[in-house]
Formats: sequence, C-alpha cells, structure tokens
Amino acid sequence: MGLVVQKYGGSSVADAEGIKRVAKRIVDAKKNGHQVVVVVSAMGDTTDELTDLAEQVSPIPAGRELDMLLTSGERISMALLAMAIKSLGHEAQSFTGSQAGVITDSVHNKARIIDVTPGRIRTALDEGNIAIVAGFQGVSQDKKDITTLGRGGSDTTAVALAAALDAEVCEIYTDVDGVFTADPRVVPKAQKIDWISIEDMLELAASGSKVLLHRCVEYARRYNIPIHVRSSFSGLRGTWVSNEPQGDQQVEHAIISGVAHDVSEAKITVVGVPDKPGEAAAIFRSIANAEINIDMVVQNVSAASTGLTDISFTLPKTEGRKAIDALERAKGTIGFDSLRYDDQIGKISLVGAGMKTNPGVTAGFFEALSDAGVNIELISTSEIRISVVTRADDVNEAVRAVHTAFGLDTETDEAVVYGGTGR
Repeated sequence: MGLVVQKYGGSSVADAEGIKRVAKRIVDAKKNGHQVVVVVSAMGDTTDELTDLAEQVSPIPAGRELDMLLTSGERISMALLAMAIKSLGHEAQSFTGSQAGVITDSVHNKARIIDVTPGRIRTALDEGNIAIVAGFQGVSQDKKDITTLGRGGSDTTAVALAAALDAEVCEIYTDVDGVFTADPRVVPKAQKIDWISIEDMLELAASGSKVLLHRCVEYARRYNIPIHVRSSFSGLRGTWVSNEPQGDQQVEHAIISGVAHDVSEAKITVVGVPDKPGEAAAIFRSIANAEINIDMVVQNVSAASTGLTDISFTLPKTEGRKAIDALERAKGTIGFDSLRYDDQIGKISLVGAGMKTNPGVTAGFFEALSDAGVNIELISTSEIRISVVTRADDVNEAVRAVHTAFGLDTETDEAVVYGGTGR
C-alpha cells in the first residue's frame, strides 16, 4: 500500500477524546498497510484565543513574535496526538513545520511555501513510524525565522507534503462529511458531492467555500494531488477532488457544482477618478504595493459632463484600513475626489463547468435573486462562475433561494455538521 497524508482540523482534535478518536483512525490506516503522515491544526479555537491574547498585550503585535506565539497551538496538538498513538502500541514522531522541511518566504502571518525538503519525515517513515507534522507553519528561507501560512494554512501544509512525498492521496478531515452544494450551516438541504473537478473546487474555494482553502486546491492542481475531503466524526466516504474521477464516479460534469458565499470582504469605491489612461493602474499599483489582494473590480461609465468615473473593488475586511491609508497617500498623484468604504456586504457565487454550455443559467440565477428580493451591487463572471455582491443581511436568504432554484436541494437526509467551525 502507498503513502497517505491525512490532515485533521481544529474541531477534530478539539479535546482529549477527539485526539484519541483521531489516533485510532490513524492507527487503522497504518494497520491497513499504509505509510501515514499526519498534519494537525491547533486544538479547537486555540489560534483565535492566542490572537486575542496577543491583541490584549499589544494593539499591533509584531509579525515575527505573533508567528512564534501562534505556532505553539499546532505543536501542542502534534505532541498530544503522538502520545495518543504510542498509547495504542504504534510508534509516532512529531515534527514542527521547520523540522518537516517546510521552507517559506519571509512574509510573517501569511507566508508562502517555497520548497519542501522532508528528509526527516522520510527517515521516520522508513523506520516504521507514523509522522505527525504541525500544520500552518514553516521556516523562512533567508532568516530562518518561524513563519505562519495564514488562516487555514494546515490544508496547504498537507497538500505540499503530499506532493513532496509523492503520496497517493491527501485526506482532509473536517467536521462535515465532504464538499456540499452549499454550506450546510446555511442550507440544511445541501447535497454532498461525490466527486468535483479541481477547477470547480478552485472557484468554490475562491468564492468563499470554507471546507478547503484556495491555496491548498491550487497546490493540488499544480502537482496533481488527489484530495479526499472526509469527516473525522464518521466513517462515510467523502468527496474526491481531482483532475479525473476516482473509480466509478460520474465523468460528466453536473451543470451546477454548488453555491458559495463569503461575508469576509469589504468594498471600496474610489469616487471621481479622471477617466484617462493610467488612473486605474495607479490605483491598483498603490494597493499592490501595500501587499493587498483584491477580488472583484467594477468601473462605471464616466459622466460626459465631468470626465470622471467611479471604480469599486472588493478586498478582505482585515485589509480595509491598510487599503484606505494606501489610497489616501496616493490621492495627490491619482487625483480622485473621495473614498467610500463598506464592510456590510456579502458575495454569492454560482459555480459549475456545465454553465458555459447551458443557456439560461445566468437568467435563472438573477431571477432567483429577484424573487428573493435581493438587490445586486456588483457582478463578476468567469467561464464557470457568476458572482454578485449584495447586502450582508441578504446573503443567507440569497444562497438558499439560488440553491433551490437550481434543483440542488436534497429530498432525503439533511447535511450533518459535527462540529461548529467548518474547519
């Protein structure tokens, strides 16, 4: 049997009983003949609690020291899990991200993986051990500082290790039974998907689906790593995310893969921008120089009388203050009139590779929103996705309306959410 990488989220290892349950599942995989590498998140809400503690001590914690603090959560999980496995009669060794060979750039709190050199992991496996790796963390290539990969970075750690170790599969264990056609916390009648293409999963993840991190899916696509999303609370088969269907799964795409939503973004409108070449470039260069990622962008038609236009874009709420400051500094160069900031928005996205060959999908999407009384503020499309921005208060109702309109509601069992965090 081949090598398997398993990742367990915070809800799966939230307490001693959860850790013992996970240890038994890992030992079962070992008994089935697999070499097993496990990536763990911090227990429960540990990361949030440590972040809150840091902010009580310092309003703006230093990035390097915050990374040193936050990585302690995963180290606690890995050590406890290794102890639990040993109590079941199997050998396990725990490794920090640095010891596992996860090499990153030097950007604290949201580092990117440059390389993975898992020599010590290989040695542990060759000696018959189960390797337990602290997720979410690595070591910078130049300064050798501890770094973190940003929220949900344990998913990325797992897929990166799977690629470096040439694993057969990367199993992502969470608190739901797989990838659903919508968030089952919002749509109880959401259906579990047996197989979804990496391209569709990328769009869902980028649109707000929380079950897999976008960077993790991107890494899996680059290195052709199949992902199996499962629940650590049940023995049910989950969702396969891969370039090709696994086993007897359907080859033909469904028209719609799912409905995703995101309420973590804000909208900035740059009012009164001179409508001439170079202005938009100057706006987004100032944003890029502040190391802020943006999502949707819309530019209005300029007013003939003034020659001015408005440009709106969305970005993470956590970056809002930094973006406003960057634009204010560039105001003299760009020459816009004012800025408007709105963090009470939500994004709803319809995703499916079959959309591009099925007329009427776009009309059906907007009709469902209209029937639900939901007003649209921004629209963005790709070949396999339609996204709109609405008021945050309308998001849940909009998701349920669109899900029902496209026949995605299940008539049988409601989706089970075993934990409460979604990771």
